[in-house]
Amino acid sequence: MLTPYTEQGNGLDEGALRAHVQWLIDKGIHGLMPCGTTGECALLTMAERKRILEVVIDAAGGRVAVMAHVGTATTRETIELARHAQEHGADAVSVVTPYYFTLPDDALVAHYCRVAEAVAATPVFLYNIPQNTGNNLTAEIAGAIVARCPNVSGIKDSSGSLAALQAYTKVGHGSFHVICGSDRLICQALQVGACASVSGNANVFPEIVVALFHAFWRGDLDGARHQQERLDQVRNALGNGGSLSLLKRALELRGLKGGPVRAPLPEVTAGHLSEARQTLQSLHLLPQLAI
Repeated sequence: MLTPYTEQGNGLDEGALRAHVQWLIDKGIHGLMPCGTTGECALLTMAERKRILEVVIDAAGGRVAVMAHVGTATTRETIELARHAQEHGADAVSVVTPYYFTLPDDALVAHYCRVAEAVAATPVFLYNIPQNTGNNLTAEIAGAIVARCPNVSGIKDSSGSLAALQAYTKVGHGSFHVICGSDRLICQALQVGACASVSGNANVFPEIVVALFHAFWRGDLDGARHQQERLDQVRNALGNGGSLSLLKRALELRGLKGGPVRAPLPEVTAGHLSEARQTLQSLHLLPQLAI
């Protein structure tokens, strides 16, 4: 999920967040993950991350699962957020690798085991995005964590590697839940054994991602590929996640509030936004999405 701020960017726009939750559920999404990369997690305070989760859980009202992203650069703060998520009824937590410092494998295993043990009653999902964190969770590391922590249930992988996604499906003798975090790979990931996706572009065009899954689940692979092609067109129009400001402004083109991004992230230029809007209109995705 995107994180909507007030127009000054100084605070959370709780009304906009609640409206976005309701809109996404109305569009058929199956779950929510606040405070991830697309939610500007590294730019939020601990208090903001806690409040965002509380609002999302309350707005969802048990209608869909809520996976709280709780990963930080420190084990201590990650445990604090994980315990908060457990106390407030999150269905699961997602934990990105610690970032900035490059860690040896045994330190990564120790970090995840400490977090998992702190919230033993809650499913924990690893979160791999090595291009952002500098630490890569291989299938071997994931296997070592799972062997020690029975509540580590799966991984969200945003590395962009189909081979990595496939390797994760072998962890835990096939009981490990693999979530695709790269929108360009969703259809392929499902074919090699992934069970879900966490999609940044679904903030703005959830219908396409929902339609992709429904087609795949009913055995319509051609239909799923068609929706993947449509999603690829959206990805290209919206900069493939490279501009969170563009994602927020595109959401506003659909009638919801996104607000600014938080510095040092740059705001999208008027020219870039206009170009994206024209492309989306040419694809018949604005003003109303047609599947």
